[in-house]
Amino acid sequence: MDTIYALSTPPGRGGIAVIRASGPQACEGLTALSKDNMPLPAPRMASHWTLRDPKDKNAILDRAMVIRFVAPSSFTGEDCIEYHLHGGTAVVESVLEALSKLPHHRLAAPGEFTRRAFENGKMDLTSAEAIADLIHAETQEQKHQALMQMGGALEKIYEGWKDRLAHILALMEADLDFSDQDLPDDLLLKVRPDVSDLLEQINQHLNDNRRGEILRDGVKIVVLGAPNAGKSSLMNALARRDVAIVSHVAGTTRDIIDVHLNLSGYPVILSDTAGLRPDQLTNSDHDQIESEGIRRAIKRAEESDIKILMYDGTADPDKHTLQLLDNNSILVRNKSDLLSNAPKISHQEITISTKTGDGIDNLLSMISDKIKSKIGQSDTPSLTRQRHRTALEKTKDALERSMTTPLPELAAEDIRLGVRYLGSITGKIDVEDLLDMIFRDFCIGK
Repeated sequence: MDTIYALSTPPGRGGIAVIRASGPQACEGLTALSKDNMPLPAPRMASHWTLRDPKDKNAILDRAMVIRFVAPSSFTGEDCIEYHLHGGTAVVESVLEALSKLPHHRLAAPGEFTRRAFENGKMDLTSAEAIADLIHAETQEQKHQALMQMGGALEKIYEGWKDRLAHILALMEADLDFSDQDLPDDLLLKVRPDVSDLLEQINQHLNDNRRGEILRDGVKIVVLGAPNAGKSSLMNALARRDVAIVSHVAGTTRDIIDVHLNLSGYPVILSDTAGLRPDQLTNSDHDQIESEGIRRAIKRAEESDIKILMYDGTADPDKHTLQLLDNNSILVRNKSDLLSNAPKISHQEITISTKTGDGIDNLLSMISDKIKSKIGQSDTPSLTRQRHRTALEKTKDALERSMTTPLPELAAEDIRLGVRYLGSITGKIDVEDLLDMIFRDFCIGK
């Protein structure tokens, strides 16, 4: 197996740059970058080290701090060396070039350190995925979710369910293969309550309103309304910078403009859209580019988590905007600076002025409340990827089939499929687990 190496800190200049090397030749690599006969540093102890070119020991690459990790007590489970260098570009490039000259050393592929950690049993797949989520986390809530998952919160749930199913399957397999042994009568009927209880827990986990996926990917909020309602002005006000062109000319916004925001610790993807004039879609005399923009706006509305429906408060709201009003909407009456007191047309309505900023804080508070009600506050880990959801849905289907089939052989096969689907989430699928349970729990073959 090759020893892999890579820069673990962001590229560019900085105070410190860390290069990590992992594999069977990692320690030999450090020796090759040192003076002859230099003893290796003590494990997990930072040591001052003069790194030298392996082809010219008089050429100093850097005076660095080096930390040695001995297998299996390392991130990857292999021997590892961390080179803590001065963060200049020339220093980093020279050390990377020196490592490339060493036998059995190569540059790591993306994610290869974490993959080796998984393959060496240092973490399961959900924890490996959480590392990527933590690296890309932009808000506190995303960070909290990633840390929970990286700490094994999801693994504990799925492995617990898998172990319960494996125990049920062990009973059923024993009943089928060793029917002359002292096993319970009507075993299929006896295990069904346990299967039913697992089904209920899986259903509760699936019916989470996609909380984890929304939090990981971002809450999709779209601003909709008729032309000149003030959508682009609101977009700029919420983003606190000019991201959309504002003009009194109707139809200025043609395509969807997205901006990423952090609202109350939640990641948000805010989208500005073309003004709604759906009657234009069937009128060939209108601008076809604007018509396409309207189609995209309507499609984005269907895909969004929250809709901000805006209208010009100096006139009645247009019917196209009101048709989109539902429980996931906030109706916004703009231009409060030009309005007298007028009754609300919906309890979800809020009055603002994008010109003066009046009501913007109230709108932000309402958006935050909508996000919290949609995502909720929970210490229970949620699904974070479609891969998890698909595997759980397959598990659910298999268990439901096992509850209705009259044949124990078919029920056992469905339970076996459920075990495999659950194991695919964490990456832990082992036939030996089933065999261990059979021979541990029953006195077979005395």
